[in-house]
Amino acid sequence: MQQSNGAAEAGVALKTTSEHPPHPSPRTGERRERSERIPLGIAYMLVATILFAGSSALSKWLVATYPIGEMLFVRAAAALVGSSLVILPATGLAVFRTKRLRDHMLRGISQSCAQTFLVIAFSLMPLASAVAINFSAPLFATVASVVFLKETVGPVRWGALIVGFLGVLLVTSPGVDTFQAGSLFALANAILFGTVTVGVRGMTATESAETLTMYQMVFLTAFFTAALPFGWVTPTLQDWGAMVVNGLGNALGQYLWTRALHLAPTSAVVPFNYFSLVWAIIMGFLVWGDLPSVALLAGSAIVVGSGMFLLWHESRGR
Repeated sequence: MQQSNGAAEAGVALKTTSEHPPHPSPRTGERRERSERIPLGIAYMLVATILFAGSSALSKWLVATYPIGEMLFVRAAAALVGSSLVILPATGLAVFRTKRLRDHMLRGISQSCAQTFLVIAFSLMPLASAVAINFSAPLFATVASVVFLKETVGPVRWGALIVGFLGVLLVTSPGVDTFQAGSLFALANAILFGTVTVGVRGMTATESAETLTMYQMVFLTAFFTAALPFGWVTPTLQDWGAMVVNGLGNALGQYLWTRALHLAPTSAVVPFNYFSLVWAIIMGFLVWGDLPSVALLAGSAIVVGSGMFLLWHESRGR
């Protein structure tokens, strides 16, 4: 899936936002209000980055032995079961009530492709490098939020985003050898992830975090089920457990990520995905013995510094 398709999908989702008004409040005459609690949204995003980094490390480890489709199916199925056990007792089947089924489907297809691309990248290159390239996503998300959601992004936010991305460039040291197959798959994931982020931001006006999470898990499981005929290796008991933990952790991360977008503007919370790079460096060293280079450490410092500056700026503004 190319960049134009990812942007088009976000555009379709956001166009539908204007076509379908929000569901009415249970109280007649009251309008549903959304609270823009930026610091809490940032906190949710930070926890999500830890979970995503752990899931990425597990995925890289598992895909060395098992087919990509199989690993992603078990992860998605475990996430679906875990989400259902938590969400359905409180909401019942009413959680699936929506007027945005097409948008949920487009989001599911886009995220399925994005996850597939990212795991392929993990199999072809070091964990930290793949995660670093993925951090071009906030730039795509910010541009899309301006174009589609008409969000106001001031010079401070733009500056923090650009400085953070420069840190990513320092980490990857782009050159002739950088844009190999793994890098291209990581970049494709970044484009899709950035546009999906804005699509979800548009959908949060009418859809709860629970509804977004459940539909995502349903469509991801369905998509990856179709990949099973292309390869299956029966996992060991230990690896079954790792796949299930991978799915449950990813599901919780997806829920917190969605809640973060409920609470704060895309351009305020998405830059904190940069912290996944820090966790990826640590896990890459602990699991695969990848020693961080000077460029990797310096770039990570710039990334974290830009994120912390944005946190300070947003908190002061409140």
